[in-house]
Amino acid sequence: MSEIVLTNANIVLADEVVPGSVVIRDGKIAEIDRGPVRAGKDMEGDYIIPGLVELHTDHLEGHYAPRPKVRWNPIASVLAHDAQIATAGITTVFDALRVGMDYEADLTMQDMRKLADAIEASVSEDLVRADHFIHLRCEVSAPDCLEAFSLFEGDYRVKLASLMDHAPGQRQFASFDAYAVYYMGKMKMSEEQFRIYCDARIAQSQQNSAPNRIAVAAACHDRGIVLASHDDATVAHVEEAVDQGIRVAEFPTTMEAAAASKQAGLGVLMGAPNVMRGGSHSGNVSARDLAADGLLDILSSDYIPFSLIQSAFFIGDAVEGISLPQAVAMVSKNPADAVGLTDRGVIEPGRRADLVRVRLDEHVPVVRTVWREGRRVA
Repeated sequence: MSEIVLTNANIVLADEVVPGSVVIRDGKIAEIDRGPVRAGKDMEGDYIIPGLVELHTDHLEGHYAPRPKVRWNPIASVLAHDAQIATAGITTVFDALRVGMDYEADLTMQDMRKLADAIEASVSEDLVRADHFIHLRCEVSAPDCLEAFSLFEGDYRVKLASLMDHAPGQRQFASFDAYAVYYMGKMKMSEEQFRIYCDARIAQSQQNSAPNRIAVAAACHDRGIVLASHDDATVAHVEEAVDQGIRVAEFPTTMEAAAASKQAGLGVLMGAPNVMRGGSHSGNVSARDLAADGLLDILSSDYIPFSLIQSAFFIGDAVEGISLPQAVAMVSKNPADAVGLTDRGVIEPGRRADLVRVRLDEHVPVVRTVWREGRRVA
């Protein structure tokens, strides 16, 4: 029986922070000792928090396609991504792979399948530090959405799928002005090119979105894949999500949609960068405002891995009434529970020993050590 004792720590439990020790045996938390310092690895008063659980990160694509038309080795891309994830305190990650290619995509369905294969090979060969699952970002407006989705049939690492439609004039980009700023700047379009582009995207959405949404949702229910909505903006969007068996509301764009999602029992997920910046880069609702109204359950790093732990130690300063245990739950227990991973996400006996040692340096969390199932991985 292997045993590790982490002593002289400030332990962030589900509802309080206590000084003491955590005892790990055979990859699980065996004891939490609130007594005086005992023999073991001295944590020097640092925080011990549960390993973070990340449900939606697009970060892997940047390692695989760092420049237009450039493709990196997929295994090397997964390992580079994994190293950054783990050193940010994330011990469970849902790598988001796009299903359905929109106009500006430099990547193909085959690229996504290569990345999925690389994830699975890296896990099976014990090359990675974090526990990796796959999140399919299903662009339901895309004509090839169902064809791309079929490439993941029988893929047991797919545990989460989100239904999204990035056509202009709705959801994330209900404002055409915001859409124009984002896409004309990103894709270097003229006004005429942008008009043609918008017309095509709207036509695709009108033709494909509803049937693809129904088909993907049905397939996910058959396979036990948790469903998330994406960028819901209205009560009608939320009602549609509830009818389709959605369990997670990703990035609702309005207070109205977030409130309706919460009332319907969905886990409301927002971006940690939104918390740190004080607002959405798309001009939508602020995650801090949702937190202040009790409407925020889960945080995701989205495009900046380190923002997840940063937001956990920051949001209590920005929003009155949020304790450190509540903030840590947004990046650990709540996302784990939302996707049925009830063996992790909180420090208590019997749970996986996925743990992070953190020291604060002028309000910036410094990740000093990371353990996954009791094994040091960072």
